[in-house]
Amino acid sequence: MCQELILGLKQHMNQRWKLAEVPLSLAQSEHGLSQIVADLLQIRASDIGNLTIVRRGIDARRKGRVLRVYTLEFDLAPDVQIPQQLEKNGRLRLAQQEQAVGLSLQRYSATKKIIVVGMGPAGLFAALELARSGHDVTLLERGAPVEQRTTDVETFWRGGPLNTESNVQFGEGGAGTFSDGKLTTRVKHPFSALVLDTFIACGAPEDIRIDAKPHIGTDVLRNVLVHLRGKLRGVGVNIRYHTRLTDLNIENGAIRGVVVNASEHIHCDAVVLAIGHSARDTYTMLHRRGIALEQKPFAMGVRVEHPTELINSIQYGATLHPQLPAAEYALSWNDSASGRGVYSFCMCPGGEVVLSSSEENSIVVNGMSRSKRDAQRSNSALVVSVNPEDFGSADPLAGVEFQRFWEQKSFAGNGDYRPPAQNMLSFLQRGSAGVSSSCRPSVREEELRKYLPPFVYNGLQQALPQFERKMKGFITAEASLIALESRTSAPVRILRSAQMESLNCSGLYPVGEGAGYAGGIMSAALDGLKVVQAINAAQV
Repeated sequence: MCQELILGLKQHMNQRWKLAEVPLSLAQSEHGLSQIVADLLQIRASDIGNLTIVRRGIDARRKGRVLRVYTLEFDLAPDVQIPQQLEKNGRLRLAQQEQAVGLSLQRYSATKKIIVVGMGPAGLFAALELARSGHDVTLLERGAPVEQRTTDVETFWRGGPLNTESNVQFGEGGAGTFSDGKLTTRVKHPFSALVLDTFIACGAPEDIRIDAKPHIGTDVLRNVLVHLRGKLRGVGVNIRYHTRLTDLNIENGAIRGVVVNASEHIHCDAVVLAIGHSARDTYTMLHRRGIALEQKPFAMGVRVEHPTELINSIQYGATLHPQLPAAEYALSWNDSASGRGVYSFCMCPGGEVVLSSSEENSIVVNGMSRSKRDAQRSNSALVVSVNPEDFGSADPLAGVEFQRFWEQKSFAGNGDYRPPAQNMLSFLQRGSAGVSSSCRPSVREEELRKYLPPFVYNGLQQALPQFERKMKGFITAEASLIALESRTSAPVRILRSAQMESLNCSGLYPVGEGAGYAGGIMSAALDGLKVVQAINAAQV
């Protein structure tokens, strides 16, 4: 212990402290954290009480000497003295008592009849908390319950027919159901704890509260959805599957009801529109009805696959240790000439590339991992930014048509949904090698130049050598590129006010990823909770 750490001892009694950046080697056990803290503070381990892990991450900056890094909270016994200098350097401070911030769950005398459209994270959490607030909630989902949806998806992946209403994009849980189940977000909001607590109550692992990069995994997430369905029904939510929104009943600029399945009219006071980014027919209906929309940038590219052991070796400097998760990476490069960003997105360690089409005769791919992330290949999207000026039209739905054009171009025809793929060396014209991919039922080996917009193809060719400089070994004959990764985010934004209502239709609340206001499970769930706050505020 450095001498300066024990200078100026300061006395505190019955206080709870937070200590950051506590390192643990791979050989050490978490059971020894109390002693490590005691040694650092020059006190006895018995003086430390109620030690709690509040954050846990990986420090892999020094290859071959990877550390686990913790933030801890603990109580100190009375009259314990701690080094004042350690407190001053910012690692040690008094733990703030975080005040729980919840939604207003009072029951209103004038409750609303609310339709929530879509069972992705935004729709699920909006419906749950609206019902808890006392509103009469009906939750509509065009696709199937997760059990039937999983069967439909697996059938498609085995080479069977595509069900355009029950697939990777549509059905209970939204597109995130067949993903890595990441819960990371750059959005900081008091409701985050509510989302995590709800997931845990429905069967997600407790570790999602403390992991720096929490994830659930597609296998566990499907079970979580079944339990969440039970919670929804338990608070009175009427859930209707196979029920597609086909029109809105608007009178004098305000919502009066919806039309579903092109025939049934349902009266309501408000609609929470939590559609996903692939509900293209809904975008078309909204445009026809005059709802304010605007074009929105997104990104397009490919999925890249490497052997999981190779990525582990690059990132950790060794093969995977039992104390470490499968390695992740995040890469980015900006083309100064074009101003376009090229970056990795939605990295799936120890996962698989999945066929994610929702329209006939088109190809879309994505990535998915199970909770253990123990598959033999790791994958990530490698995408190039696509801007509205690339769409070729000022029409609000021009981005949708841009996506659709390239998705259909990637389709082989004659019912062949195998995505085009190319070895990375061949793509870079550095040699030739075969293609290996986890994608089911299989891929077809092709030159990807034919299936990517020229600026996307050129951007990837320029970026890959830059990524190799950051991750030695990234460019390899063992890597394959699979097209087309096109559904990174919505190409449309449904414009809304500060009160979260449509700009020109009272009672219509666009939320989540499909509305253009979120990206991922957590941010979409938070957006769904924010709309509850807005609707309840309007009741007061």
